[in-house]
Amino acid sequence: MRTTTTHFPILPIGAGTTVRALASLLALVTHWLKSLARAQRHRREAKALAGLDRRMLADIGINQSDVRDAFSEPFWEDPTALLRERAIERRLYRLAARELKHL
Repeated sequence: MRTTTTHFPILPIGAGTTVRALASLLALVTHWLKSLARAQRHRREAKALAGLDRRMLADIGINQSDVRDAFSEPFWEDPTALLRERAIERRLYRLAARELKHL
């Protein structure tokens, strides 16, 4: 009687580790590229704000110096984050001033 044996390919431990390391590296590079693309998109959006006049910027709670400050950040930083932060700060300040006036 002849017995048949089935061979399953088994990766050596070293090869499995290498595959996992390469997959992690690929994930890291992909994440970095997505972050860079997002930063570029946010810079384009903030650049559109730079073209607005003083009154329009005031309507959204920022001013021209805020826009300049946002673009002085490193290119990988999101300039819209600083603009959003400044707008929120001013909104909270106005709310607090209004509350104090009513006391």
